Amino acid sequence: MKQSHLFTKTRKHAPSDEVSKNAQLLIRAGFIHKEMAGVYAFLPLGLRVIEKIKSIVREEMNAIGGQEIEMTVLQDSGLWEKTDRWSDKKVDNWFKTKLSSGAELGLGFTHEEPVTNMLLDIISSYRDLPLFVYQFQSKFRNELRAKSGLMRGREFLMKDMYSFSRTEEEFELFYEKCADAYVKVFEKVGLGDITFRTKADGGSFTKKFTDEFQTLSEAGEDTIYLDRTKKLAINKEVFSEEAVISEGLNPDTIEEVKAIEVGNIFPLETKFSEGLNLKFTDENGESRFPIMGSYGIGISRLMAVVAEIMSDEAGLVWPESIAPFKVHLIQVGDDEVVKAEAEKIYSSLLKSKVEVLFDDRDISPGQKFGDSDLIGIPNRAVVSTRSLEAGGVEVKGRTSDKSVIISVEEFINTYA
Repeated sequence: MKQSHLFTKTRKHAPSDEVSKNAQLLIRAGFIHKEMAGVYAFLPLGLRVIEKIKSIVREEMNAIGGQEIEMTVLQDSGLWEKTDRWSDKKVDNWFKTKLSSGAELGLGFTHEEPVTNMLLDIISSYRDLPLFVYQFQSKFRNELRAKSGLMRGREFLMKDMYSFSRTEEEFELFYEKCADAYVKVFEKVGLGDITFRTKADGGSFTKKFTDEFQTLSEAGEDTIYLDRTKKLAINKEVFSEEAVISEGLNPDTIEEVKAIEVGNIFPLETKFSEGLNLKFTDENGESRFPIMGSYGIGISRLMAVVAEIMSDEAGLVWPESIAPFKVHLIQVGDDEVVKAEAEKIYSSLLKSKVEVLFDDRDISPGQKFGDSDLIGIPNRAVVSTRSLEAGGVEVKGRTSDKSVIISVEEFINTYA
């Protein structure tokens, strides 16, 4: 991508009503556009980050046997009435709309009911199980107060997975596999060292404890009690001496910290399979309800959390795994030799399938470097008269104080 062709531009200031750090930076750097409170559009740079995160999550979900599908946003009220989750008195964050006939529909905030209903046409025997399906989809939740930028929105992108198992043992085996897969996801996006499995309340999904994955941050809305040695925590909402003991945590080393929920896994038992009468015939010919689980990761929220935590006074600092581009190539000056060499390097990187943003704009070097810091691509390469006279390309990392001059050939070989 040539930056002169990128239709988005950086901004000195975020909207005056945007108070969250992640949204301020993402808006200023041209990754997202604020449509209204809690609703954001993804622009080219932001969409590239989203797709990188989705790719990491997809890889880990496929590795544990997940099959990707895509369900509908519009929801039949009848399904949700069967599980007692249609009434606003039971679930108060529905967005609802009506057909021209007057029939009421919902905009999906989760998909336990529709995926269970779908499988009525698919599951009949124990041979059809276990089954694990997932999707990436925009969700809609009528939050009373949309705040914290992309970390708490009214419309957001989510990965939601659903498991259907024959026995409790089979369910628990997959549940732990999914927990391990989540750990790998958070490691790959650069949050592994500060993200912890956390015991939490089941909300409208289950009466049992559930597991959240919480990332430490002062911007977090949750308070957790963390045992760093065991890499486990308990959410304040379910914190008690009994919970500490049952989880095998050390009461003397637990610390109270703020955190952001980036994922969750729920044991659903047979709540939804019974509610929608989904059954299978077991090896003995008896009719049984599949044991279910659901597993969520907020894709747009993950992007926001990385932006919130991995940033400095100059702008965003993307880990290479989810950065919109691997290299930010910057042409400095209008010397024809510099222009020709920069174009040559750009073409070579493209041929080698290196993801590169080429700043070929006719603006001052200071503006280019300021934009580069704000956008946060991990590797910066400057082509200028000075760099060429010194032997090649001036290269530095986004957070490095020092740069080095390497030959054009070495630079291309390094990043190709």
